[in-house]
Amino acid sequence: MEEQPLISVIVPVYKVEQYLDKCVESIVNQTYRNLEIILVDDGSPDNCPAMCDGWAKKDDRIKVIHQENQGGGAARNIGIGEAHGEYIAFIDSDDYIAPIMYEFLLNCSKRSNADIVECGYCVAESDHAVMDCDLGESFFVEHDKLTALGLHIEDKAYRQLIWNKLYRRCTVADVRFCPGKRIDDEFWTYRVIGNADKLIHTNKVLYAYRQQNASVMHQLNHETRFHAIEAKCERQRYLEANFPELVACGKINLLFSCLYQGQMALRYTKGKERKKAMERLKPIAKEQHFSRQETKKLSFTHRVWLKLGRSCFKITCIMRNIMRVGQ
Repeated sequence: MEEQPLISVIVPVYKVEQYLDKCVESIVNQTYRNLEIILVDDGSPDNCPAMCDGWAKKDDRIKVIHQENQGGGAARNIGIGEAHGEYIAFIDSDDYIAPIMYEFLLNCSKRSNADIVECGYCVAESDHAVMDCDLGESFFVEHDKLTALGLHIEDKAYRQLIWNKLYRRCTVADVRFCPGKRIDDEFWTYRVIGNADKLIHTNKVLYAYRQQNASVMHQLNHETRFHAIEAKCERQRYLEANFPELVACGKINLLFSCLYQGQMALRYTKGKERKKAMERLKPIAKEQHFSRQETKKLSFTHRVWLKLGRSCFKITCIMRNIMRVGQ
């Protein structure tokens, strides 16, 4: 009988006692049994540390690591360092997964020799999200790394989300999350995609994501939002060094990301915070120079916003808010 590869599932845990049991239960009850479940208690001040220890007593596949609070990225890095699996997966501790998720994703990986397999997800408002629970065929498509990175930049597939994917360990390699960054997946995902040879996207819904009002993306302070721009600036340097075919695509995405964050700053911040946001975003937008050949490939609408955004950034953000563009 063929030996079943080990999948290491890494779960950073912090202040989720209301949801933790549902999350861990959904992992423990996977139809694929050869799992290593790593719960990283990130100094949670509630009952989560004891709950993690309780689960470890129930299931010998579970390993618990307790550490002082360092943030989700640092917790995931600890988990990667402790992982022994041929494959690695991540779950946020307030989310949960379909019983067949890892069996299905692993089958896709083995069948096509794919390094990363991505599934669909749904937004959950309760413990009873509707997901796919059969192993039958579904739509899926294979991509090479160049195509996948292009889709990632355009936010069409292989998005920065880390939890709806199964990764070969060799693809993760030495790529680690940036400690202290609130939106740490933006700094991580593109580099792992760049390490892959083949990727698969399937529309099968296997992950339930709880979008809480207290989540990072709902915290609209400037510093948190600027981390997303910082990550895309790093991604642009990565593209210039490794994927020159995608540089123009990355530049237009970075420009429109600056405009979007500028729009959000105008809508949700005031005074010094707003001024600081605009001062940081404007020069990044102006730096996005396009050659004549690159400009010709842009749509007319993109060319207009490109010219306006680079020449009068704040006014352009105001116009887009009034017109309800890009919100």
